[in-house]
Amino acid sequence: MATRDDEVFKGVVNDPESREPYPSKSPTTRGGRPRKERTFSRSYPVEIKGNGYAQFLGKRIGDTVDGLFVSIKDGEENLAGYTLKITGGSDKTGTPMRPDLDGGSRKSVLTTPTVGYKGKKRRRFKNKTNRHSKHGNQLVRVSTPHGMRQRRVFRGNTITADIVQVNLKVVEHGNKPLSSLFSTGKGAESDADASSAGED
Repeated sequence: MATRDDEVFKGVVNDPESREPYPSKSPTTRGGRPRKERTFSRSYPVEIKGNGYAQFLGKRIGDTVDGLFVSIKDGEENLAGYTLKITGGSDKTGTPMRPDLDGGSRKSVLTTPTVGYKGKKRRRFKNKTNRHSKHGNQLVRVSTPHGMRQRRVFRGNTITADIVQVNLKVVEHGNKPLSSLFSTGKGAESDADASSAGED
């Protein structure tokens, strides 16, 4: 069934179990202290269109959906067997969804640092030691004032037609790992060639 271009959600599926150590150039900081080990989990781009588009409309942050409605590889396959949890999203202007706002409209909220608002204040000051710095003779100092609140615009926690991107997290895995579902096939071909060469 043909779908209109605007009836598509761009999605990102995050796999929490695929945690890997974050690559670091140096094991210590500039002050000589050991760095804290940071990890990251892999994310994969997906599309939600057709019947899946209708299934996602009206869903809220925190709801779970079947991976059958999530398309990969230009709609040739889907994530059948997976259970995904909606963790957020944004509209075409980049306005993020907020889980504690009901509905799907845009709302202005007086907020402290949270999702969509870092609460950091930038201030430039003269650099007397290094005149050839990145900003000429000025440096940028970033700080977070205690108790700082500002009014920001957020989307509600309900997915509507105005939403463009949907963030998803894997709750239950299917039979195939995501790394193999999103692979281009070059790795499998190279493994097959290596096994055939070993048999010869």
